Amino acid sequence: MGELQEATLANGLRVRVLPNPAAPIASVYTFFRVGSRNERPGITGISHLFEHMMFNGAKKYGPKQFDRVLEAHGGRSNAYTTHDVTVYHEDIAADALEKVFDLEADRMGHLVISDEILASEREVVKEERRLRVDNEPGGMLDEELGTLVWKAHPYRWPVIGWMGDIERITRLDCEIFFRTFYAPNNALLYVVGDLEPSRALERIRRYYERIRRGPPLPPVPDSEPEQRGERRSMLRHPVQAPHLMIGYRAPAARDEDSLVLDVLQYALSVGEASRLVRSLVFDKRLAVSLYMDWTWRIDPGAIVFYLELKPDSAAERVESALYQELEKVAQRGISGRELEKAKNNLKSHLLQGLATNAGKAQALGTYELLLGNWRAGLDLGDRYEAVTAKQVQSACEKYLVAHARSVATLFPAGRGS
Repeated sequence: MGELQEATLANGLRVRVLPNPAAPIASVYTFFRVGSRNERPGITGISHLFEHMMFNGAKKYGPKQFDRVLEAHGGRSNAYTTHDVTVYHEDIAADALEKVFDLEADRMGHLVISDEILASEREVVKEERRLRVDNEPGGMLDEELGTLVWKAHPYRWPVIGWMGDIERITRLDCEIFFRTFYAPNNALLYVVGDLEPSRALERIRRYYERIRRGPPLPPVPDSEPEQRGERRSMLRHPVQAPHLMIGYRAPAARDEDSLVLDVLQYALSVGEASRLVRSLVFDKRLAVSLYMDWTWRIDPGAIVFYLELKPDSAAERVESALYQELEKVAQRGISGRELEKAKNNLKSHLLQGLATNAGKAQALGTYELLLGNWRAGLDLGDRYEAVTAKQVQSACEKYLVAHARSVATLFPAGRGS
């Protein structure tokens, strides 16, 4: 493994190149610092919609040509959108790396946005929303919980957007969005693989440096009021069993508590022997599954518990059992064995994520965008090792409190609670 090389082009594009001669392959990750966090009512979902729009042709490579050209060179591509970022990535043979730069620079600088393309991709996204939100218990609850946890911050709406907004987004909205957020000065390019850094940087400059900078980014509104009491919502849908989702306010990724919460998450919910899964799924048999989601975000985020209950389980009883377990941790902490196991699993997850070119590019780019610098992720293993049981207990006591929780429950239609 070579040394990571950094450069910033004249147009503001930040470039990171990491040589890895282990195999004649390479991965390219393009991060745009834009997600649902950067949207507003009326255009919610435009970040995710644009993820689809970006595969529909530009000045040099026309409609549907991106994947065809890439696959003809033995490559593959994909993309994803979150609350904070939109990411495009390719895996390819190292000798075809220049073709990826050509393809990516073409759509970053000259994407074609037409009414026909917008209409087509709008229908694709609407169908995706029906599948993942309107007819999926977890999606319905996640959308509802967002409106409870946040009252003012853009995190309150789902990444996929509200259906009414998806239907009303215009071509002008897309053009403004593209010029603002898909500009090189809002992008971060990671290239990892079998390459010579200086030659790779020369090629990147050749293809990307001619792309114009974009305007200053609009600020993200952050006027979220303090939560002063529990918030609740109840939904009904034709499901076989109740579902429960509980959210708590949590800090931003750069907060010192974020790593402590990573350890807490692994101790409570990762693996069949973790505390909450063992207690609520196997011992008490109140739930079919339990999942705890704590994900780093740019702004203060949320800790979410999602439980699929057994058909004969009462939601109130399951809630009570969960709160009792969380209270035990807040009062007495976790055992030394639980702490050690959580740290081992976290470090294993870190190492597995860095095992491939794509894993390195994704991890380092994520560290840079969420933590401020890719170097902030290099000593995560040591920082996790330094987390104490007392810190875990204090974090549970600080964040998992009744007055700061929001509860969304989905009941089978036609049945009482």
